[in-house]
Amino acid sequence: MSPKATLCSVDIFLLVLLAINAIHSVASSEESKNSINTPPDIARYDNYRVYHVELGTAQHVDLFQELEEKSDSCTFYGHARHPQQKLTIMVAAHKVADFADLLRTYNVTHEVLSYNFQEIIDRNLQEVRPKDIEPKAMDWKHYFQLDTIYAWMELLAQQNPQDITLLNMGESAQGLPIKGVQLRRNKNETATTIFIESGIHAREWIAPATANYIINMLLTTNEPEIVKYANEYNWIVFPVMNPDGYTYTFNGDRMWRKNRELFGICRGVDLNRNYPFHWNTTGTSGDPCRYDYAGPAAGSEVETKRLIQFLRDNVAINNTIKTFISLHSYSQMIMFPYGHTAVRVDNYNDLTEIGRKASEKIKQLTGRIYKSGSIYETIYPSSGGSKDWAHGVLGIPITYSFELRGPPDSKELFILPAEEIEPTAQEAFAAILTIVEESNLRGYYN
Repeated sequence: MSPKATLCSVDIFLLVLLAINAIHSVASSEESKNSINTPPDIARYDNYRVYHVELGTAQHVDLFQELEEKSDSCTFYGHARHPQQKLTIMVAAHKVADFADLLRTYNVTHEVLSYNFQEIIDRNLQEVRPKDIEPKAMDWKHYFQLDTIYAWMELLAQQNPQDITLLNMGESAQGLPIKGVQLRRNKNETATTIFIESGIHAREWIAPATANYIINMLLTTNEPEIVKYANEYNWIVFPVMNPDGYTYTFNGDRMWRKNRELFGICRGVDLNRNYPFHWNTTGTSGDPCRYDYAGPAAGSEVETKRLIQFLRDNVAINNTIKTFISLHSYSQMIMFPYGHTAVRVDNYNDLTEIGRKASEKIKQLTGRIYKSGSIYETIYPSSGGSKDWAHGVLGIPITYSFELRGPPDSKELFILPAEEIEPTAQEAFAAILTIVEESNLRGYYN
């Protein structure tokens, strides 16, 4: 072969290499571009509006009952039940015009609480500490993810082995542990136990934050009044009873409520409608796509079974759990059983008076107004709740459910700003200590 032919072959080879490199570069550039431009699979609420409506007539009640049944673009926070009722509804952006027309047509008194709910969520997400932050950084000025909460509890147990025991109820539906702690300074086997659960509804971040605050105060404070309660009683606290749902609010949908069990095209059971006590009789849905789906059967869910077994085991051993507290948000209420009926529990008068004193304690401390009464009378009829089961089946006499801040007409709904974590937790803890004190005075812990 001539030198000239050899040079031509080399030139052709180099050109082919350049062409291949150019193709790879373009492909890589396109992949990178697509990767950068592809948004995450996270629910957004851009230009979703939140309305507070007043059902002035029976016609309004019928109208909004039909709307909730037929529309998948209007999210109801509560069900239309009677005239003069006030109801909060979130409306998807593409349905705002239709909804506003409905309000005008039927002359429905209303207020727009938020014109763009995503702005509230975006501000809230800026208040979340990174997932891999050191557990010792736990505070009450930010929100924390599940891994950090669990790491913090593990750290407490390591640093205080004589006082703190790390508990694990077992795994959730998606295999996450349901962890809590026990603070037991009173080694007497008959010492009264106060049981606190929170985070059963995933989006209510203030509930786990408050539970963590209570753990910290009981363990670390030097305030004599609180030390007395920490030393005298046995405390069991599970901050996140719905770990799958709680995790999903950080990486999927900030407004998710239920667990993450799969039912065909929809996911989730409202765990606070799943307990086997007058299950699915009122204030629930049989549709897995609804926010208050009660589940396919009473006590069907893994998380429900974990709590039931844990409480049954502990009550059967020594019957020392005398108080059951469930933390939720929002609406500023302190409620006791029952939710399914207006029939009053045997110790209705005591629970009414104790709840009233707890509400007064909050008002003295922060000025916030918390309404108190039975669930049925105070918020709305509902069945299958954990506190009703604890009272009605296990016979735990002192059983309360807290709806923490904000107020019933809150613009943020469940998205409480982080600056309110500490005052919310402070007032809830003070109310719980009042409940314990008043219950003891009435002989419930004898």
